[in-house]
Amino acid sequence: MKNTVKLIECPRDAMQGLHDFIPTATKLDYLNTLLRVGFDTLDFGSFVSPKSIPQMRDTAEIVDQLEASSTKLLAIVANERGAQDACNFERIDYLGYPFSVSEAFQQRNTNASIEASLVRAESIQNLCVKHNKQAVFYLSMAFGNPYGEAWHPDLVTRWCERLYNDLGVRILALSDTIGVSNPASINDLFTTVLAELPQAEIGAHLHTTPDRWEEKIAAAWNAGCRRFDGALKGFGGCPMAADDLTGNMPTEKMVDWFSSGGIETGLSAAAFNAALIQSTNVFTV
Repeated sequence: MKNTVKLIECPRDAMQGLHDFIPTATKLDYLNTLLRVGFDTLDFGSFVSPKSIPQMRDTAEIVDQLEASSTKLLAIVANERGAQDACNFERIDYLGYPFSVSEAFQQRNTNASIEASLVRAESIQNLCVKHNKQAVFYLSMAFGNPYGEAWHPDLVTRWCERLYNDLGVRILALSDTIGVSNPASINDLFTTVLAELPQAEIGAHLHTTPDRWEEKIAAAWNAGCRRFDGALKGFGGCPMAADDLTGNMPTEKMVDWFSSGGIETGLSAAAFNAALIQSTNVFTV
């Protein structure tokens, strides 16, 4: 049997930092195009304050207009209120929560300390269990810390263990928030976390410059990662990134890399090409 990989497409991450609002009809048409491709999961929107992320203010309006698809839906939440709002929609399968291993970034990203974030995390996990959803926790700043705080693979692993063992979160995505990862750090972190939590689903949410995507994907795959986030054409990325060229992992590059290695992605080639063409129109208007 061929090796298989789970691909998570993240148009929400690609869109959220854009200054100009993408009309809801345009956004909906693009999301429906992506739902025909065959991705495992679509990170389609977020239930957060419109003041913080104005681009995502129409997420609730969009949910019930999305086409039926085997692709599961993931929405990002930043607190209990957003989680409750997301849980009101049967179509949503996953609630994503950004949990930072950096105190400074956690404050900046969700206006909460790590300890306060842990309380939120438990509430969000409990809501997921109650409403038959599944939590996906993103370990922000997993590959380095620009604030002078302590960082080490063992530190990230301890937080992963706490979220997995104490809260019961089964999907954890290691996030390269500012694009500082390299093959050595990717290998070290995935090897360490997977060794300690072999039953967990550990994903890679990597940001990259245009010339370094391949070495990062290869390092994560070879270290045992089988769940990868990306965005078509690499659009988006964290506004915190120091380099303007640092964006999301380009999905089309990942697909080429996996396909060339005989790794099954489960995607429809025709639908994927249609989405790739449409992505350019959506993000360059």
